[in-house]
Amino acid sequence: MKEVPVAEVAIIICDMWDKHWCEGATERCGALADKMSPVIKAARVKGIQIIHAPSETMNFYKDTPQRRRVMLAAPVEVPKPLEISEPPLPIDDSDGGCDSGQKPWYKAWTRETAKLDIGEFDGISDNGQEVYRFLRQLGVKYLIVMGVHTNMCVLNRTFAIRQMTRWGIHCMLARDLTDTMYNPQSRPFVSHDKGTELVIAHIEKYWCPSLLSGDLVAGLP
Repeated sequence: MKEVPVAEVAIIICDMWDKHWCEGATERCGALADKMSPVIKAARVKGIQIIHAPSETMNFYKDTPQRRRVMLAAPVEVPKPLEISEPPLPIDDSDGGCDSGQKPWYKAWTRETAKLDIGEFDGISDNGQEVYRFLRQLGVKYLIVMGVHTNMCVLNRTFAIRQMTRWGIHCMLARDLTDTMYNPQSRPFVSHDKGTELVIAHIEKYWCPSLLSGDLVAGLP
């Protein structure tokens, strides 16, 4: 267990949209938001910077002070990315990962779910370079990532685990506040929850440690 100053920690909420093209994902995201909301509120009260990252919905937030806060962060030079390799993910999500039968994909989201409140001093961005500048401006070294989906956005967004780790930000995954786009009818033919566990284990092995939200809240000063 490592103690770090609250001022050096931020939470980024990845793609917790109001609606997903997959009905199962929409339902799970709603349930996840109910668990996530009190954690975010507790962290915010104790001074942890909260960043909302609902990708492809920035027009909804374009006139908000929280959006402008991140956009106006001072320019910094982005470091040369670290070279990190990994094997393929332990699940097959090539069918899109929907377990409730919807096809094809379409853009169903317009904003972050209303179950998560946006605080006065929160930030909003879906752009990795903006988020990196914002973190550097605040002196943040540790980024806790929560949201959906581990095998897709949580790993691959420009503001998320792979890119931020390559830029030298110490990421941590909130492993009980995330989910996976995985259809149990695909390899390795396990339950949805087991598929999520497999991807979390992959992230822990190749990218960053994880933590439980209860431990995060208990560890707040």
